[in-house]
Amino acid sequence: MEDQRAVGARQARDLVRVAFGPSLVALVVIAAVTLLQLVIANSDMTGALGAIASMWLAVHQVPISIAGHQLAALPLLPVLLMVWGTARTTAQATAPQASWFVVRWIVASALGGPLLIAAIALAVIHDASSVIAELQTPNALRAFSGVLAVHAVGALIGVGSRVGRRAVRSLGLPGWLVDTVPATKAGLLALFGLSGAVTAASLVVHWGTMHDLFAITDSLFGQLSLTVLSALYVPNVIIGTSAVAVGSSAHIGFATFSSFTVFGGDIPALPILAAVPTPPLGPVWVALLIVGAASGVAVGQQCARRPLPLPAALAKLAVAAGASAATMALLGYAGGGQLGNFGDVGVDQTTFAPGVFFWFFAVGGLTVVMSGGVTRRPKRVPAPDEPVSDVESEPFTQPIVLPETLPGDELEPVDVLVEQPEPEPEPASPPRPVLPAPDLEDVEDLMVVDDDIAPEEPLPPRD
Repeated sequence: MEDQRAVGARQARDLVRVAFGPSLVALVVIAAVTLLQLVIANSDMTGALGAIASMWLAVHQVPISIAGHQLAALPLLPVLLMVWGTARTTAQATAPQASWFVVRWIVASALGGPLLIAAIALAVIHDASSVIAELQTPNALRAFSGVLAVHAVGALIGVGSRVGRRAVRSLGLPGWLVDTVPATKAGLLALFGLSGAVTAASLVVHWGTMHDLFAITDSLFGQLSLTVLSALYVPNVIIGTSAVAVGSSAHIGFATFSSFTVFGGDIPALPILAAVPTPPLGPVWVALLIVGAASGVAVGQQCARRPLPLPAALAKLAVAAGASAATMALLGYAGGGQLGNFGDVGVDQTTFAPGVFFWFFAVGGLTVVMSGGVTRRPKRVPAPDEPVSDVESEPFTQPIVLPETLPGDELEPVDVLVEQPEPEPEPASPPRPVLPAPDLEDVEDLMVVDDDIAPEEPLPPRD
């Protein structure tokens, strides 16, 4: 009984940590940063709770409206950290052999806790908007859907990492679906990593422009704020670079950037945006297409680790490429939006996901074929005409010499195991006749007594 109570108490603690752990950590960090900024700016604490609640919703990609201007192009780094935190806590609370009832409770806790905090945040913002006229309450449906989507993705990743293989078996799906997860991860990491390297190289090339953007403020706190804000927007810039690398385009208002053309326009004074190319476009930006091809090679190598027949190999590659394209399209949508007077910021969604799928499937397919990831179907062995007897045959060795040898080659006899023919069963011997038992009444006739024995005649004496 005490063991069951201990297990129940541990499970309750795990559910509470899953429900409120990542959200409360984010709330504490946001409150510390907000209060620090208000203290440094010598501002009163009026509306501090409303600002903290707004920033917490902004972490979940909920647009913020201030003085009639909407800020929807929010940084991606906080939301990625939130997804990682949710995935980590749910994975720690999920045992590999946990029942589906427990798994459902873990997922429900991961979604229910943040939704409760989102409702409280909306109430706080609505109350603060009556004091601060510039602060506007966000759309409730948009707020709840954003929070639900962020934590649902994290819970799916965390729980899937523990019971994903078991779920695939229980649903009767093909086993190679599990192998698409490492392939998708490899392709996304390769695309992100190579695009990040290109972004860093572009910042080095445009170092003077980045220095001028930092010089718009003379205070140390202002430059520190620009540095932190640029770091938060690094994933957004990498997503834009990835769009250019796969043949799509990214835009900031009227300014459009692709591997083939660049149209200038007004750009926010954010130091990280110094990495964007400037017209006229040189031929070096066309080399960005190598990034998409190299990422496709990474996907193909992972898919070729376990060779399959051609239809199954193509299906596995298509699923991995489709999952990668859907993930990049989702990140592109989350990292874009309205940015005040600058207009819409983001990537071209009509060509971004198809471009990722094309490079991953086309180049990945060539990599799978060249890496030996395709096998032939095994030939079907015809059934024998006669049934095999239950009598086991004993093998014996017989030397066999291969004919048609090449001149100068001498082949030694090879001992090959050959099955003996089945021995014929020996005919059974005829049964012996059974003699009848003697009659008990005639037993006395067989008995001999002393009176029936004749006395022996004495021998004659010798002379």
